[in-house]
Amino acid sequence: MSAVRWGRGAAGFGRALWPAGAPGLLAEEGALGAVWGRKRSSTASPCEQDRRKDWGHAELLEVLKARVRQLQAEGVAEVTVKRVAKRVAVARAPEAGGAQPPRQAQAGAEGAAPMLSSRWAQKLDDDQRLMERRKQRLEGKLQKHVEKVAWQKQLRSEPRLLSRKLASQLQHWEQGVPRSPWEEQLAQLLQEAPQGRSGEAAAAPADRGPESRLEGQRQRLLSFFECCLLTGNLPLAHHVLVTHHSKSQQQRLLTLSMYNLVMLGWARQGSFKELMYVFFMLKDAGLAPDLRSYAAALQCMGRLDQDAGTIRRCLKQMAQHGLQLQGLFTAVPLSAEERAELLRAVRKAKPAFTPPRPPAPPLQVNTSPLLREIYAKDPTVSYPRLHLSLKELQGLFRQQLRVEMATTVTVESVEKVPLLTKEVLHARKTLAGLRTRWRTALYRELQETKESEAHAAREGRLSLFPYLCLLSEKEVVGMLLQTLQALPAQGESLLFLAHELGLRVFKRKQLRNEVQELEQRYSKYLHLLASDTQVAEPCLPRQHWEALGVPEAPHEQPWPMSVVVQLGKQLAEVLVRAAQMPSSLAAPRSPGTLIPVLYHVYSFRSFRQIGILKPHPAFTQLLETAAERTLTFESTDVPMLCPPLPWTSPHSGAFLLSPTKMMRSVEGSQQHQLLLERCPPAELHGALDALTQLGNCAWRVNGRILDLVLELFTDKGCPRLGVPAPPSEAPRPPEGRQAPKGCLLPEVSPAEKAEMRRELARRLKVAREMQSLRADALYRLSLAQHLRHRVFWLPHNMDFRGRTYPCSPHFNHLGSDLARALLEFAQGRPLGPHGLNWLKIHLVNLTGLKKRESLQARRDYADELMEDILDSADRPMTGRKWWMEADEPWQALACCMEVAQAVRAPDPAAYVSHFPVHQDGSCNGLQHYAALGRDSVGAASVNLLPLDLPQDVYSEVAAQVEVFRRQDAEQGVRVAQVLEGFISRKVVKQTVMTVVYGVTRYGGRLQIEKRLREIHDFPQDFVWEASHYLVRQVFNSLQEMFSGTRSIQRWLTESARLISHTGSAVEWVTPLGIPVIQPYHRDSKVMIKGGLQSLTFSSSVDTSQKPNTLKQKNGFPPNFIHSLDSSHMMLTALHCYRKGLTFVSVHDCFWTHAADVAVMNQVCREQFVRLHSQPILHNLSRFLIKRFCSDPRTSKSIWVSRLMDTLLSVPKAGTFNLEQVKHSTYFFS
Repeated sequence: MSAVRWGRGAAGFGRALWPAGAPGLLAEEGALGAVWGRKRSSTASPCEQDRRKDWGHAELLEVLKARVRQLQAEGVAEVTVKRVAKRVAVARAPEAGGAQPPRQAQAGAEGAAPMLSSRWAQKLDDDQRLMERRKQRLEGKLQKHVEKVAWQKQLRSEPRLLSRKLASQLQHWEQGVPRSPWEEQLAQLLQEAPQGRSGEAAAAPADRGPESRLEGQRQRLLSFFECCLLTGNLPLAHHVLVTHHSKSQQQRLLTLSMYNLVMLGWARQGSFKELMYVFFMLKDAGLAPDLRSYAAALQCMGRLDQDAGTIRRCLKQMAQHGLQLQGLFTAVPLSAEERAELLRAVRKAKPAFTPPRPPAPPLQVNTSPLLREIYAKDPTVSYPRLHLSLKELQGLFRQQLRVEMATTVTVESVEKVPLLTKEVLHARKTLAGLRTRWRTALYRELQETKESEAHAAREGRLSLFPYLCLLSEKEVVGMLLQTLQALPAQGESLLFLAHELGLRVFKRKQLRNEVQELEQRYSKYLHLLASDTQVAEPCLPRQHWEALGVPEAPHEQPWPMSVVVQLGKQLAEVLVRAAQMPSSLAAPRSPGTLIPVLYHVYSFRSFRQIGILKPHPAFTQLLETAAERTLTFESTDVPMLCPPLPWTSPHSGAFLLSPTKMMRSVEGSQQHQLLLERCPPAELHGALDALTQLGNCAWRVNGRILDLVLELFTDKGCPRLGVPAPPSEAPRPPEGRQAPKGCLLPEVSPAEKAEMRRELARRLKVAREMQSLRADALYRLSLAQHLRHRVFWLPHNMDFRGRTYPCSPHFNHLGSDLARALLEFAQGRPLGPHGLNWLKIHLVNLTGLKKRESLQARRDYADELMEDILDSADRPMTGRKWWMEADEPWQALACCMEVAQAVRAPDPAAYVSHFPVHQDGSCNGLQHYAALGRDSVGAASVNLLPLDLPQDVYSEVAAQVEVFRRQDAEQGVRVAQVLEGFISRKVVKQTVMTVVYGVTRYGGRLQIEKRLREIHDFPQDFVWEASHYLVRQVFNSLQEMFSGTRSIQRWLTESARLISHTGSAVEWVTPLGIPVIQPYHRDSKVMIKGGLQSLTFSSSVDTSQKPNTLKQKNGFPPNFIHSLDSSHMMLTALHCYRKGLTFVSVHDCFWTHAADVAVMNQVCREQFVRLHSQPILHNLSRFLIKRFCSDPRTSKSIWVSRLMDTLLSVPKAGTFNLEQVKHSTYFFS
């Protein structure tokens, strides 16, 4: 039974187990009475009344059962039941009237009694068994409660103080000297508290030096205490606090926040003695109490109704420490009940005290010149509204609330439905039986694991016990069974599984309980978005939500990575031990012994030996045969069914109940979150509002495309169109002489063995990739089918550079061509006079055929192809299939269908289109570099200049590479000759696009290799050599064409190298005010011992480690450019929202309705010019000098001196005029 539920009233259990009239239990009653007493309350609770009713029934059953036994023994035919008496009277009636022979009447009476007695006895036996089961359950609960009480008595509560004076003072206090009651002792203790060391100093150690190495241990200890309080294990938290405090080495790990946390727990229970113990330890550690310490003490006094004198002395001492009384009510997070108890205590000492009203949110205005227009008050502005009414949105809110409270979503799989043969039905029945058995075994294993971890906790160690108690056993068992169901046939690494399981516990551990209050406020918030409501003044969603006075959500501290992995590893081992199946499933003739479902094996991946949990092949086969049609997702992994909560802080927004971070980062990393917390709230308004705007876009599924994709998916897939094939189509291991066993043949040469191993590895890799792609497509398509008739939303957050991403990982618009084609706007807009033209242009863009033609030429080309377009729309799988030749075939097909409907409409301008039209930047990274350096040559290459025809940098690079290839081919270079006719824009595009973002030659070679393998006519034997050759030529071409941007890249790289040599990670602030820090540090090894295997993993986010110089310098240029393109996107999003447009983005690809493309294009260009009109590089230089070169203690360092010289040498700008961008047709097109 979960420790969360251990706190129920034992008195009720004691009375429930007192069976009056049950002699065998009288001895137990005496024992129970010694603990709780036998006095009964005159006003029983409903729960108590139910228990009494149960035992009343039990007593009645005992009496009736005894009576039946008596009647059966005596053979008496008369039973005191009305129904029986009536039958006996009827039986005797003929005897008086002569209609029935007397013997028959007597026999009938005698036969009825045993029959009725038998039925009564059967019923009584059934009821007795039921009552026995109830009694056993109650006894089990009682036993666990008694065990917990006994366990808590073993936990230490009295501290062992290191200071002799304090130890003597504590002993004097415990002896209860009459003139020194414990209330006065607190006041004395506060007066003697040291003034020199603050709690904050202990809680936030220096970033450098030995102290920072303790940070990981402190995080783990703090998370342990938090979990203890959440799960009702406060005595355990106190015990561990006392144990650590008693040892000087371990005491260094304790911070003021930990002491305060335990004090708050005792204050909530009104346990002043234990709270005093913590105060003694706090003073013994040399810490000074802060507002939270005083709030805990005063709250406890309020609960115990202490005298005014003690409270007055406490308040006086608080003032001497420089703490304001009002701060208790404004700076300390309190629940309504805690606030009331605190106020009660204060008013005893100061009856006239009135707590300050919750301060109105200070009028914080973002001062960035880039956002001045966004936050300027304008009553004429018209923000967009949704197409749904208030009532509809409220209904959607309730649906989403149910989903999040359930924590999981179950959807039907789109895999092909098998015929329900006897074999399938038998497999499903077998699985159901196994799961029932596993569920019981998992409960048992969980309880045993908790007992083991509780024993470790009693010894003062940081065990996993409170973490295991965070979720109910039912939730944990369900989660483990889901994990078993989803495990692939080839298995999964134990480290990966442990990480995933630990994260799932962390994400589920705490849902906010203020559901009713949330519903009321959310309903008011919907007045801003609904189509049939009005608000007094137009404002942004965040501003409207804050005006409702919504309290800030509690901040969720992340768990250290070691805790996440250790907890997940423990749960994985529970699953391994509990999941067993009969050996007959694997070998029908084998004896019916139980064998494990999961096996722990070792395998080599990338030259490293890793532990893998692999399912038994018989279990995998059983799953395949059963072909169950359900998939289970976490509620935070699927789109929302109502508009997300607006982002109001770095940890408040998106989902209704599930905590979500605004900035995603590697688990265990806190540096990004700390930067955001220290940042003034107004500085983040731009990012918060942009994320909210992106998440408020309503979506729906394109059902026509989904049907076609499902048709292919349930057949054999179509990899050419991005529909993965099923595992049955994966390459099989070689057979015959080439089989793996062939390596053992003596006549096989070493070269042949090596080739056979390579071929086997290649086939296994392809099979794994196909399995992964198939699973990804299965999740996406199943969710699409689940949502096909619904409106849904995609809440967004961002990475550490400011780039935005949907929170839903499986179904969103950031994926492949297929993923994008499945989505369209839920809210439509009439095409207007120019919308149809933009649809045609967009269709031609998707084909990739007219990249260097004008917009008018693309429209004309679409008109020429109208017959093919309409054929594709009408007969996509049986017609000429023109759409399949496009670069983005599924999006092209979706656009064909939209164009067909528009041109066939009576009035195309009035046709309501839901189709998103894209405008893509021309190698956006190079555009930002050209604008930063005012590079005229680079600007012309990436369409910053207004020209009649678009400049396609990818085609230019491909042309330059072709020149180099032709020269080498004439000189007899074999690979250059083989590549004739295969060098295209598509082959080099990804490498050109990512060079500016820091891709290496190795990464570029892999990109080109992948493109070459997609060309069926290219000789595969030359792929490796050709990719090496091409990546070298691509880099040479870029060096010639974009030499102007190299100076900025070199300056950024050298600055980052010198910063990392000073011992710091690179930091900067984006033009929109988002603080950025690069999370690249030297790897620290973390080992978790014991169990199936010892897990070792590397963590690069440990801030106590020195920065990784290579990653810092290589990452700074691309990360800085990414922060600029995210700033440009956010500015465009906010200004489009202000103009009433629907806007979403995929980084540097902007989407809107066809009717609004022209407006979005204008906004996009204006905001790019405004962004780069700021002195971005000079602002960066000033920030870095202030951050890394202004400390007098390091100013004499040779690295700091070199850094200062480098930062002052900002690259000189060219002569390019930014205003020209506003008139460039092909800047985004």
